[in-house]
Amino acid sequence: MKYWKSYLYIFLLLCVATACRQHQRTVHVGDDGEPDDTTLRVRPQYARGFTVKYLQDGVRLVEVSDPQADEDERMPIGYAFALVPRGSRAEVPEGYERVEVPIRSTIVMTSLQLSNFTALNAHDYIKGITGTKNLYNEDILQRVEDGRVQKIGMEGNFDVELILAAHPDIIFISPFKRGGYDTIKETGITLIPHLGYKESTPLAQAEWIKFVAMFIGREAEANAVFDGIAQRYNALKEKVKAQSPNRPTVFSGEMHGGNWYAVGGRNHLAQMFRDAGADYIIHDDNTGGVNLEYEQLYATAANADYWRILNSYPGEFSYDALLASEPRNAHFRAFRERHVIYCNMRQTPYYESAPVEPDQVLADLVAIFHPELLPDHEGKYYRLLK
Repeated sequence: MKYWKSYLYIFLLLCVATACRQHQRTVHVGDDGEPDDTTLRVRPQYARGFTVKYLQDGVRLVEVSDPQADEDERMPIGYAFALVPRGSRAEVPEGYERVEVPIRSTIVMTSLQLSNFTALNAHDYIKGITGTKNLYNEDILQRVEDGRVQKIGMEGNFDVELILAAHPDIIFISPFKRGGYDTIKETGITLIPHLGYKESTPLAQAEWIKFVAMFIGREAEANAVFDGIAQRYNALKEKVKAQSPNRPTVFSGEMHGGNWYAVGGRNHLAQMFRDAGADYIIHDDNTGGVNLEYEQLYATAANADYWRILNSYPGEFSYDALLASEPRNAHFRAFRERHVIYCNMRQTPYYESAPVEPDQVLADLVAIFHPELLPDHEGKYYRLLK
């Protein structure tokens, strides 16, 4: 019995060692430093906010900057990281912050960042999130409940003790939002900017899944997922272009606090409308949004064919509710003709999954703008308000 236990112990150790060796990934690179396995190469096709350069020692130089800067003034680099294979002693070029990859744990600050991990089936890396408002993912909610994921507070009011308790290798941040990151910087944890939300096209935003993948060693999965997204999105976009010459007009938003917030003409939502075969009524160069008075918006949108609304209405949203919120809404043609396109974030995980499903969002809109093209489509995010 004594010897049997010894053999069993040795056998178990060998199994663990073998599993560890299988988990570790050996990446062979060519003369240009890029992986011989093309599925592991990250090359942004649509995203403008990050670039990747491969070195021969397996190090990747990743630079991140504002994708909304003008093409002629190709955004000054704000962040530069050298992704080094874990355990490697490779030297890092001057000006680059060293990050050993794959990381073991991280904190995410936004639903967009979370959507990347969800699409990669990589929740095990997440040890902290800002909150659970409008969060639908059952796996993350369970991890929060049992303590595997910490709620660290909202931007501008982070709980540093909870952040340290989560032991993250890195933290993904949105540096152009409300912030509060100066306090986190004092912890010495590496902050990684995720600027997918600033991209001006749906596919560019979705491609940040590749950015996240480089930090967790899931490049092949990310490339496969994104290739599928892009193929479906572009195929439907071309179908609309070829088969639907008529282009309805559309506007977006609601009146809040005396102002109407409308996304700009270069926003990724505006591009989504165009790809779905509709013309967005605002044609400016803003990639974010603008606050308009009712009269300004009405002068432009009064006769638009469709009206898109995204909100968190408590209960069943209706035309009566829309009228009660602002009686002047009755003046819009889209209201009178019952052409309101609606998504309730209390019922649909819009920000949680739509960023990595632009093909699905596009299909929802095409089925509304051009129902003859997708007669059997069932909307996941958008539907016509009844």
